[in-house]
Amino acid sequence: MLRENSRLYYVENSPVISDFEFDALMRELEDLEKEWPEFVVADSPTRKVGSDISKGFVQRPHRYPMLSLGNTYSISEIEDFAVRAEKALDGVAFTYCCELKFDGTAICLNYRGGRLYQALTRGDGVQGDDVTENVRRIANIPERLKGSFPDDFEIRGEILMPYDAFEALNAEREEQEEAPFANPRNAASGSLKLVDPAEVAHRGLWCTLYHVPADSVAFDSHWDALDAARSWGLPISDERRICRDIGEIKEYIDYWDVQRKFLPFATDGIVIKINELACQRALGYTAKSPRWAVAFKFKAEQACTPLREISYQVGRTGAVTPVANLDPVQLSGTVVRRATLNNADQMALLDIRVGDWVYVEKGGEIIPKITGVDKSRRLPDARRPVFPSVCPDCGTPLSREADEARWFCPNQDGCPMQIKGRMLHFVGRKAMNILGCGEAVVEQLFAKGFAKSAADLYDLDKYRLLCLDGWKEKSAQNFLDSLASSRSVPFERVLFALGIRYVGETTAKALARHFEDIDSLAGASVEQLMEVGDVGDVIAGSVYEYLHSPAHLQEISRLKEKGLQFRIAGSGQSLSDALAGRTVVISGNFSISREKMKDLIAAHGGKAASSVSPRTSFLLAGTKPGPEKLRKCEQLGIPVMSEEAFMKLLPGADGKEIVEELSLF
Repeated sequence: MLRENSRLYYVENSPVISDFEFDALMRELEDLEKEWPEFVVADSPTRKVGSDISKGFVQRPHRYPMLSLGNTYSISEIEDFAVRAEKALDGVAFTYCCELKFDGTAICLNYRGGRLYQALTRGDGVQGDDVTENVRRIANIPERLKGSFPDDFEIRGEILMPYDAFEALNAEREEQEEAPFANPRNAASGSLKLVDPAEVAHRGLWCTLYHVPADSVAFDSHWDALDAARSWGLPISDERRICRDIGEIKEYIDYWDVQRKFLPFATDGIVIKINELACQRALGYTAKSPRWAVAFKFKAEQACTPLREISYQVGRTGAVTPVANLDPVQLSGTVVRRATLNNADQMALLDIRVGDWVYVEKGGEIIPKITGVDKSRRLPDARRPVFPSVCPDCGTPLSREADEARWFCPNQDGCPMQIKGRMLHFVGRKAMNILGCGEAVVEQLFAKGFAKSAADLYDLDKYRLLCLDGWKEKSAQNFLDSLASSRSVPFERVLFALGIRYVGETTAKALARHFEDIDSLAGASVEQLMEVGDVGDVIAGSVYEYLHSPAHLQEISRLKEKGLQFRIAGSGQSLSDALAGRTVVISGNFSISREKMKDLIAAHGGKAASSVSPRTSFLLAGTKPGPEKLRKCEQLGIPVMSEEAFMKLLPGADGKEIVEELSLF
């Protein structure tokens, strides 16, 4: 059980039990191994660091083992830690450095000659995934250091996702009916392991660094090492403090147990470290963790309340999501009435019943989630919920693909909840931004038969709007004016507004830029779709299927007739045909932005692709191009071109005039 939950936590980024439950199980195993040491096995979870190694990345060895911290929820065990340290150091004076325990994913950075050389995840503690290219996209990690620094050193810390970025990411995932991340830690870890570094840059990740290995630098104390790292331009937390005894440690813990709720990122405890590096070296390590540090973990705020009903929502893509309706309960400053149960598998794992008293926590103190059931309070007649076999809205039998956790209603064009969901998505702020058209209005229009699709909205007139309850002359005119304005919404947002399954804002923009108009996109094969950045086989298959549906093509045709934009603005203009018929993959950094470089390629008749394939004409390599792309070019015999050589291909002053002209449209 511990191995499986460790895999779910570190690799899948989708834990099914709380940190407290996991830590309790680990502690129970440790106690059993102490009592019966003859049964201890070499690969016991108590002796190994949880591994986050992924198949999609190259693994490289750590110079110094990257271990995990021992942790506790008990102040008395912090006192025991202090007593053990004093005894082992035998009268040597030392202090403690107390720091926030950041709830993210561990990272190890290596700087050589003042430049970022390599970034590795914790992995299994011995080796980690090389995520250097992704880490280069995190805004507050410097590429170059300043001042006087060691020629070659390592520093470790945490990659975080601030609450604002977390909420924005989950809002986008929920809009696409993908399961939201449970907390910022899972979101940060999942984002760091994205295959496309450009997409990592959009995730709003942040870094804080907190440990320079004692053998990597020559300082007297941990505090001095961090101060030096800050002077080199590295992101070091301001919230650390030197404590001289257990009383000061307790004060620090008590302070942050309250104040952490006002931080812009998630923390889950306090780390207490012996400050003097000579003492750290003397205390050494166990097989799994340092003896000179321990983590005190805050317990997540939890409430127990009755589950009154489970309802089933059908989203715009047909995904059926179970929702727990609870007796209202106060949790982390808000009243919680509902919590998602995600899918049928999660319900079965919880062994939940209607009428049960359930434990509710806020994942990352944001999203309510049910973490367990108080089975001691279960009533004899509590009924096990039965996940519906047919759509709760239209009655169509549900289906589930082999690799999907969710059940879907396949009646896309006849299920009222899906139709209304697609219209609501279409009018949303990030899509067509049609003002005054929220859920209640969509419900009114659908119920009256005035709108059964997005195209129907453009047939509305003031007379029909004034037939609706609560509508006045001004509100009707504002709505019609907003519809008229939406005709100028750019193609990438129109594409997003169509609501193609798995196509979010970023993917819609990438598809629109690559194919430039809806006809080229509709005519693309699955393989051609997969040449676009962030488009894998699942997204490509979904786009292909959507654009080969007669009903969807008819809807697009109607929207075209209404004047919506189905071509990138200016895509009909061409500066030259110097790149006609060529597919160019770009990698690295350039004198202009990557987006501008893609526009430049398109303006001269070329296609910008994100991955190297046999159809690639050449790789345009800026500074620090991706090594994997270079290797693939070498394998396939594809030429690699510098930015300078590329600009000489283009007519007009080595391309300089071209860039200026491009900015005009």
